[in-house]
Amino acid sequence: MQRFHDERPRKSKVVTVRTAPCDRSRAIVSFGGITLRAALGRSGTSASKREGDGATPVASMRLLYGFTRGERVRLPPTSLPIKRIAKKMLWCDQPEHPAYNRLVQAPFQPSHEEMMRSDGLYDICLVLDWNITSRKRYGGSAIFFHLAKPGYEPTAGCVAVSLRDMKRLLPFFRKGTVVKVLK
Repeated sequence: MQRFHDERPRKSKVVTVRTAPCDRSRAIVSFGGITLRAALGRSGTSASKREGDGATPVASMRLLYGFTRGERVRLPPTSLPIKRIAKKMLWCDQPEHPAYNRLVQAPFQPSHEEMMRSDGLYDICLVLDWNITSRKRYGGSAIFFHLAKPGYEPTAGCVAVSLRDMKRLLPFFRKGTVVKVLK
């Protein structure tokens, strides 16, 4: 008789993200007994995150909510609040602007990132509480847990996993689940 490994994560509220041994822009993600590959920022990790440095912050960050391109992907059931991305949704990354590191609507002239990306990275995009609850200028913006580029190419500072792995994790994520990035 063949036995199958139960891939359901054990009860855990912490997602651990460790830098891969030989590549500072790659990571090993552990959650409830499962281990996955991920991409990190092009500059690796940093305990002193700054806007535009390309680093993933070394920190414990709570999951707040997520976004999806519902017309492109079908989500598994999740308790995490998820908003459908609309064409006008942008994310302000202009440190001097009052809406810095916040969702804004087009038209918007200050520096921003479009949430409705053509490359699919934000087809599922989870917002981490980095510089959101307590903001400081130039502290870094748009630190997300999103989908990885092919080959796990580096991000601009986010944590990115494959679509398959994101769908495996989503049913266990809730508002407040902690993503802990280690050096």
